[in-house]
Amino acid sequence: MTDSRYRWGGLAWVLTLQFFVVEAIAAARYGGYSYSADVISDLGTADSAARLLMNGSFVVQGLLIAVGVLLLGPGLAGNGGRLARVLLVLAGLGVLLVGLFPSDGVTAVHQVAAGVHLVAGSIGLIAVAYAVRPRSEGIGTTLAVLGLVGVIATIFFGSAVFLGLGEGGMERIAAYVIPIGLAVAGAALWRQKDDWLALTNPDGSPSRRQLREDARLERAQRAAERDAALEAAARRAAERPAAPARPTPTEDDDDFDPDDPWAPRRR
Repeated sequence: MTDSRYRWGGLAWVLTLQFFVVEAIAAARYGGYSYSADVISDLGTADSAARLLMNGSFVVQGLLIAVGVLLLGPGLAGNGGRLARVLLVLAGLGVLLVGLFPSDGVTAVHQVAAGVHLVAGSIGLIAVAYAVRPRSEGIGTTLAVLGLVGVIATIFFGSAVFLGLGEGGMERIAAYVIPIGLAVAGAALWRQKDDWLALTNPDGSPSRRQLREDARLERAQRAAERDAALEAAARRAAERPAAPARPTPTEDDDDFDPDDPWAPRRR
């Protein structure tokens, strides 16, 4: 994959942080707005002085997510990468529809789109975590934690369990992890590009990929040696002659004298 795709794809995901800037501007222009009590969608309704700015931000957010998936998709490895591409496209489409259909307009479409964005975005982060883990275990773990927090917060928000944070507070936990996680992943992919595929570092030392490959081969060799030892032991046991069976005593061999029970028996 070319460096330019990593650069522009990573930049697209980093720019999803624009949401926080626009949200702060819209909230400041909305009289009495509460981050805890009021949901994000309220900033895009007719009561918001910056509704066009906020809804435009939703649309731009969806486009940025989709562009990042398009450009960075080939760099996301394995089943996690394939699942991430599907889920993040859905997340981008969801937030785009949120901007096109405000909550005081076509409410049903807005609610379904918001739910798709939160669910697909959070699970998508977990999928991205598995896709980037070969590059960096730290980045993979961070994304997995963010995705898990998003999934839990989405469940709580949908169940009206706010844990003292308020409806808006719980929704923000569910929503905020998505741009944060995408920005982290985008910056990591932008910086690393395909360098992680190299088996040696510029100074000639083994790369992380080479060390992992060496460890995998060592584990495979130990497992093969263990299996060979077990098979050899099984063959030796099968080739060993069986011990002769001990004769079974019969009634005729019994020297017990019923007339003299105290008489000694023959050995």
